[in-house]
Amino acid sequence: MAASRYLVPLIAVIVIAVLALLIIYPRLTAPPAKVLRVGTSPDFPPFEFIDEGGNIVGIDIDLVKAIAKRLGYEVEVISIDFEGLIPALLNKQIDVIASGMTITEERAEVVAFTTPYWEADQAILVAAGSGFRPQSLDDLVEKKVGVQSGTTAEQLVHDYITSTGKSIDVKSYPSYVLAVVDLVNGRLDAVIVDSPVAQMFVREYNVEVSAIIRTEEKYGLAVRKDDVELLSKLNEALEEFLNTDEWMQIIDKYLGG
Repeated sequence: MAASRYLVPLIAVIVIAVLALLIIYPRLTAPPAKVLRVGTSPDFPPFEFIDEGGNIVGIDIDLVKAIAKRLGYEVEVISIDFEGLIPALLNKQIDVIASGMTITEERAEVVAFTTPYWEADQAILVAAGSGFRPQSLDDLVEKKVGVQSGTTAEQLVHDYITSTGKSIDVKSYPSYVLAVVDLVNGRLDAVIVDSPVAQMFVREYNVEVSAIIRTEEKYGLAVRKDDVELLSKLNEALEEFLNTDEWMQIIDKYLGG
């Protein structure tokens, strides 16, 4: 009698221990989650920016997270100044660039781009009510013009100066937000920025679009040239995702209002 009285609790303890082990063991032995380190410069709304809660959000972020989920990756978003994104990729600090990056021949010499997911032109932003309405780069001669370092807008202005011999006082900023703030405060005559981003600045600041410069740029995600397998996976997932309702919902989320 005494032995059986102690046997029942002992069996119960063993059963509980075995069940606990069955629950915990798969977690202990499961392979670590695959992490995709994504570099972005969060000063380019609506593609990447910091929300009121301090989180990096935007079209690019939602896009890359959706694609990564399809490929079985978790995403770690890393904030890097735009000019430092390609060096960070080449130095293996990140695996992918998702930052409204235009596909150019110069960049394609050092990184590999996915198929394009967005098209854009350049816009000339001016302070609202300033009376200054430039329609082309010719109208910006001898003017103070802000751009972001390392962008196609910066290259566009420098190419114009080189090809025409005319003078534009170009001021390069680490962030477009800083350039727009200087524009509003009268320290610049204009800012040149990608057209969809210009529209977001019009919503948030006392600025307006004076003109659109047709450049027909295309954005792509970027990876290292030797990361052939990752590039192939991203392209396959991207091609499928761009035809989904979820992609349309992301666009509406950031541009619909």
